[in-house]
Amino acid sequence: MHPQGTGSRCAPQKSIMQSEELRQRFLDFFEKRGHAIIPSASLVPENDPSVLFTTAGMQPLVPYLLGQPHPKGNKLVNSQKCVRTQDIDEVGDNTHDTFFEMLGNWSLGAYFKEDAIKWSYEFLTNKEEGLGLEPSRLYVTVFGGNIEVKERDEESFEIWKSVGIPQDHIYFIEGYDNWWSPGDNGPCGTDTEMFYDVVGGLNLKSKEEFQKADEEQKVVEIWNDVFMEYEKKDGKVVGKLKQKNVDTGAGLERLLMVMQGKDNVFDTDLFTKTIEEINNMSSTGDARAERIVADHIRTAVFMILDGVTPSNTDQGYILRRLLRRAVRYADNLGIKEGMLSQLALTVIDKYKNVYPNLFKKKDKIVNEITKEEEKFRKTLKGGLKEFKRLIHIRNEKGFTVETMEISGKDFFNLFQTYGFPFEMVIEEMKLAGLPVYEEGMRNTFNAEMKKHQELSRSGAEQKFKGGLADTSEKTTMLHTTTHLMLAGLRKVLGDHVHQAGSNITQERTRFDFTHPEKVSREDLDKVEEYVNEAVSKKCPVVIERMKKEDAQRQGVEGSFWEKYPDEVDVYVVKCPDGTVYSQELCGGPHVKNTGDIKGTFHITKEKASSAGVRRIKGALE
Repeated sequence: MHPQGTGSRCAPQKSIMQSEELRQRFLDFFEKRGHAIIPSASLVPENDPSVLFTTAGMQPLVPYLLGQPHPKGNKLVNSQKCVRTQDIDEVGDNTHDTFFEMLGNWSLGAYFKEDAIKWSYEFLTNKEEGLGLEPSRLYVTVFGGNIEVKERDEESFEIWKSVGIPQDHIYFIEGYDNWWSPGDNGPCGTDTEMFYDVVGGLNLKSKEEFQKADEEQKVVEIWNDVFMEYEKKDGKVVGKLKQKNVDTGAGLERLLMVMQGKDNVFDTDLFTKTIEEINNMSSTGDARAERIVADHIRTAVFMILDGVTPSNTDQGYILRRLLRRAVRYADNLGIKEGMLSQLALTVIDKYKNVYPNLFKKKDKIVNEITKEEEKFRKTLKGGLKEFKRLIHIRNEKGFTVETMEISGKDFFNLFQTYGFPFEMVIEEMKLAGLPVYEEGMRNTFNAEMKKHQELSRSGAEQKFKGGLADTSEKTTMLHTTTHLMLAGLRKVLGDHVHQAGSNITQERTRFDFTHPEKVSREDLDKVEEYVNEAVSKKCPVVIERMKKEDAQRQGVEGSFWEKYPDEVDVYVVKCPDGTVYSQELCGGPHVKNTGDIKGTFHITKEKASSAGVRRIKGALE
């Protein structure tokens, strides 16, 4: 990892280019080559409930990539606003941010690999129309084959050589790093990615040297070209598309980092004024905290611009989480209360000429940020005091950092009394240097909430606040049903099947499990029969507490064993006739008898989740 804020050590020979010029150069370059400039779509996707935010430039264009004619023609270019929050814990390093702009140009059947690669290279290296980067510092990866398509992309390899990239700067990468797919169905294809030596003089000569430099962030990916020429159905590539598409993407922030000779995105002009303002407000120096506050405020500004307001669900919950993290890190920096809205004004001022609506909605943006900060601060002080008290008590009892645990009851108290979201407690534990076993903690928190609901007779319709999964009657039934489903999957498919993630609501269970191939409908029917048989036999669901090593020895199913204490709770579904339908490590809510499960279980969908992992959706009907 490079030192932070080291200035112009990787600067190209060209004078420093500002973000406004870079963005406009990209649009002008491709407009001159027949592309129509289209505006950025909203951060909140239209007619796509599968994702909370627009995460890539191609996302709003999927209908046109599938063949629907675009009103602006078959060659397009724009700068698309995007948000990605899956790497939120990585924000503060050199390259991760939650909001970013993706520069992209698309061919909807108009051109393919040769023009895409040549134009990418030309824009990156041309001094008059492009960025004037040094060709000798470019490295390229191309598709090297995978299960979907075995053939290497020799065509792209040859095109790169023809434009002047040395052969020892081009690397075939096997697997899925150079492959794009929307899921089980639709257009998909190989891609080629461009990396830039931000150190200077690396002179890498092998794939192994390149991969090591990539891990160390000495080379940074700045562009990729996706060649959508295949069609996938039911998880398998079935042939070539009639229309070959090109989808390219170049992160504005990363390109700018290279152009301005910085080794991190936060030292570019997109963040300069905000970081300066934070420095003026701060009484301490913490580069990572400054970056987190700057990033989260910038993202919040654009979310609110596109209609998101803080709430406990969906996009609003993400916005709330970002703003509350910003408050927490602002406090660590010694920034006075109520100053986050001032930081928002620096963001608005920076982008107002590119996105004019920012200035028009300035008052709304400032008001939403101010209200959320005030709301959070009402409970923050008390919650932090209570958290520190819990740690102090454990210190007095002789707990070490390694053995320190926060119980589910304590988690629930922080939530119920002080309004602390589950994630906020996790953040505080990390800041305190305590071990974090998130799944086990969430399970114990959920169990405590279940007890509270039963005691208060709050009703099955109540849900967790803060975006957490609920423990209503329907969800509890589906939780136990999911255990039975996993046991059925292991019986039908084999012992290699293990849980890889789950999300259970009142309406359905979504369950990821390890398995290398698509599960046939016949096998899914067998799993359904297994579950419904256990339900019809009205088997007791009992908790057996045992030593963890004994549970493992007995073949109890469980994930993330290392996160559980030496003694564990094993939920066993055992019928009066002696049949054991499930025995699984868990800390979540369950029915007392499978007869309490109402309805018939059906598996409604099965698809790929990631390499070697399948995803099932099921419901009680």
